[in-house]
Amino acid sequence: MNASYSMNAMCSYKRVEKVGGIESADPHKLIEMLLNGVLENAATAKGHMMRGEIPEKGQAISKIIAILDGLRGSLDKAIGGDMAQNLDDLYDYMQRRLLDANLHNSVDIMDEVTSLTLTLKGAWNSITPEIRHGSLVNA
Repeated sequence: MNASYSMNAMCSYKRVEKVGGIESADPHKLIEMLLNGVLENAATAKGHMMRGEIPEKGQAISKIIAILDGLRGSLDKAIGGDMAQNLDDLYDYMQRRLLDANLHNSVDIMDEVTSLTLTLKGAWNSITPEIRHGSLVNA
């Protein structure tokens, strides 16, 4: 088996693994996966910035902006009220900061977006399974 075949097989496995993870994930897990995608791409973009790899940096930042677009699109402001609006405002702010980071090649702004995402992810992960699945009864 040659190295090229092995690499192609590994890449195919990773794609199947990701798709399988998405197909079997509940809505809470999907949001967690998207937030992880933001963090992974932010680290990638930061690395590209530090190495002066401009096109690659732009691609990574574009992926983050697209993920944030998806998160914004999933918000239901009629049901989520102020919470959904606050999240929409946060995602909008993060997208604008990413545009600034890209324009000014700013590692500090990438760190800010990463910090905001980590805070959001921490809050998201603290939601109990009972609340996630709507099994709490109002007393």
